[in-house]
Amino acid sequence: MEEQDFETWYLREHPRVVSAVAAITGRPSVASDAADEAFTRACERWERVRRMSSAGGWVHRTALNVARRRLRRTDHEQRLLRWFTVSSEPEAPPPAWSVEVWEALRALPPREREAIVLRHVGDLPVADVAKAMGVTSGTVSSTLSSAHHRLAELLADADPADPATTPVEEVTDA
Repeated sequence: MEEQDFETWYLREHPRVVSAVAAITGRPSVASDAADEAFTRACERWERVRRMSSAGGWVHRTALNVARRRLRRTDHEQRLLRWFTVSSEPEAPPPAWSVEVWEALRALPPREREAIVLRHVGDLPVADVAKAMGVTSGTVSSTLSSAHHRLAELLADADPADPATTPVEEVTDA
């Protein structure tokens, strides 16, 4: 195999990668960013990448993976924005929830709120929460731990004798 320098290879391959990823994703701006990321990674590993039997295949695969990850994240963020848009007028809590629990949930960061709701309201096992959120089970466990701690602080002033302030762990209806 002929030795090639990164710049020559980049100038030849970059337009191909951008075109291919844009055609696959339908998103030229995502394709351009993904290709740039893939070529940055290739440059960092150039000594290894240039010896591959298909350096072009590697950079295409890497760019596609980056693009898919970004599109999943964008889709996930848009779903969260639709679910958790905070209006200027607070919504009333669901009938089975206390105002304190509702306000505490609304005060959580979106990722923690999503994890808590999927785990305790949706009654999903941690592995299913991880799949729904697109993260690992370890990340879900860590996020839940943080959310539980934050909820405990937020609900510390709630009256434990009041059945309307049932801890979120016990809430199973939405």
